Amino acid sequence: MKKATIKDVARLAQVSISTVSNALNGVNVVKPQTKARVLKAAHQLNYSPNLMGRQLRSGQTNTIGVFTDSVAGPYFYQLIETISKTLADQHYGMSVTLANNHTALMNGLLGNTCDGAIIFDHRLDDRDLEHLAGQGIPVVMLDRPVSGEQLSSIVFDSFNESYLATQYLLQLGHRQLGYLAGYDHNRDNHERFAGFKQAILNAGLSLADTVVLKGLFEEKAAFQALQTYLATPTRQPVSAFLAGNDLSALGAIKAITAAGYKVPNDYSVIGFDDIEMASYFQPALTTVRNPITQQAQLAVKELVGLLTTKARGQQQVLPGKLIVRSSTAKFQN
Repeated sequence: MKKATIKDVARLAQVSISTVSNALNGVNVVKPQTKARVLKAAHQLNYSPNLMGRQLRSGQTNTIGVFTDSVAGPYFYQLIETISKTLADQHYGMSVTLANNHTALMNGLLGNTCDGAIIFDHRLDDRDLEHLAGQGIPVVMLDRPVSGEQLSSIVFDSFNESYLATQYLLQLGHRQLGYLAGYDHNRDNHERFAGFKQAILNAGLSLADTVVLKGLFEEKAAFQALQTYLATPTRQPVSAFLAGNDLSALGAIKAITAAGYKVPNDYSVIGFDDIEMASYFQPALTTVRNPITQQAQLAVKELVGLLTTKARGQQQVLPGKLIVRSSTAKFQN
């Protein structure tokens, strides 16, 4: 069956095409009885307006693009779910793009498919951000602190929170610590590792006594890294691990338990994010709470502000909170 057009609706309702357009777009120049006749005709014909054509004419899509290099894990699930709900409250739609390379990412950003973008993707550099600004595309970054014309950022204070978490382990008497690293290219991983090292140095200890393992922000990778470490007779001894996120912390605890050791009796473990599972796991995970919901809500608020007020962008850094549970304890000789 041929798709109905606006001309078909106008013919059936016995009005002009412009009257149909005004009635369907809520323009207050159409008499109520005429609008009712247009809506009835549109319903009878199962007519849907050409949204792409409308977007081309208005220059607006009423859609916000979320561009990210990953959607895996509880962090991204909560982040994207909250962005979606907050955008809906602001009467915006959302599209999520997981581009597999830099070219595809830039094509998506420059393809006029969205009015603005929320981005968590390490592949964009300063020149890319300048290009987006030059095209008048408002952007909020979630993975680095930047600001400029129509460019804002909402980031987590990974360095300071990692410093404080490491300091907490030191206060418990631990002197030989391990770090379960995330992805090499990830800003939060770099910041957390830097905070970890700085706390150790400020305590007058040597970084030579630390152990760094690849947890890759994944439970399986962390499990395998700890399994290999614990099976090595000549391993550098540690008594506590700071993990790059909660998933890698949980993998570490599983490996420690599988090797016949106990948490926190033999090893203390701290994670990052405070995902829902952290409080239910046994032992319950000590972790740094990441305000994911707040970050998502602020990102939407900031982007809508850039779209509607044309204000200059700003940087916002969100603090975390150490949640002490039963996966950490005082060091026992």
